[in-house]
Amino acid sequence: MVEYQYVIFPTGFTEDKWVQMAEARPTERSVVHHIIAYVREPGSNYFKDQKTGVFFEAPPPKSDEKTDRSALPSDFLVGYAPGQPAEILSPGQAKLIKAGSDIVLEVHYTPTGKAATDRTRVGIVFAKEPPKERVLTLSASNGTFKIPPGDPNHRVDASFEVLRDVKLASLHPHMHMRGKDFEYRLVFPNGETRTILRVPAYNWRWQLWYNLTEPIALPKGTKIECTAHFDNSPNNPENPDPTKTIIWGQQNWDEMMVGFFNLVFDAKVPRQALLPRDEAAGGK
Repeated sequence: MVEYQYVIFPTGFTEDKWVQMAEARPTERSVVHHIIAYVREPGSNYFKDQKTGVFFEAPPPKSDEKTDRSALPSDFLVGYAPGQPAEILSPGQAKLIKAGSDIVLEVHYTPTGKAATDRTRVGIVFAKEPPKERVLTLSASNGTFKIPPGDPNHRVDASFEVLRDVKLASLHPHMHMRGKDFEYRLVFPNGETRTILRVPAYNWRWQLWYNLTEPIALPKGTKIECTAHFDNSPNNPENPDPTKTIIWGQQNWDEMMVGFFNLVFDAKVPRQALLPRDEAAGGK
């Protein structure tokens, strides 16, 4: 087992920066399960006592079926998983890195039995002018599930309610070895329900972002609902131990259920306006 590796590096930005393109790229893909670059704004408590510029391991959060540890710890700038392309936003759209922010790089290495060296990099391209629209990566997630031993089709649900008018631009389902299928639905305030993505044969070894041809307008009160199924049976060739009860965890042999998505909104609107009250503290 390799615990998540983290390193914090200051951006040195003395003014707000808008990012139109970003990519996290390992040099040895065979040993990298995923990379996430988070934006840590000034005043954030996220790893506030850790030194910058030095790799460190953080103990995994204690997790059980009663405690939800699935929320993103900070602003999601860009990620990498096998199959995931660079983040390229449309002209006039960008993600915000506020002045004085740090980048927290999370890298999850997976042993292959052979020695390897990786030098992960993050590249960003700034917008040429301040954008009209801001893009924020959020998620509907569930960290309290409990998958019984041998269950071939265990259902887990999650949802996120939109707190103001926004547009939905892209989707990214995330599970681990037992992930079987994943679906996104929209439930509008008028009661209309629309299925917008079905992934009937999820493959954790090739995780895609699904970019919508045209963004979907979501009025305030719309719910983004996600449903996933997990195969914890002996018939799943990826399943390392069908006799175990599976809960949320960081390692590949644990499970996750996250429906990432990108929301697009007026660049003048603070990010807190899109978040539930208990997640909105700290950061604009």
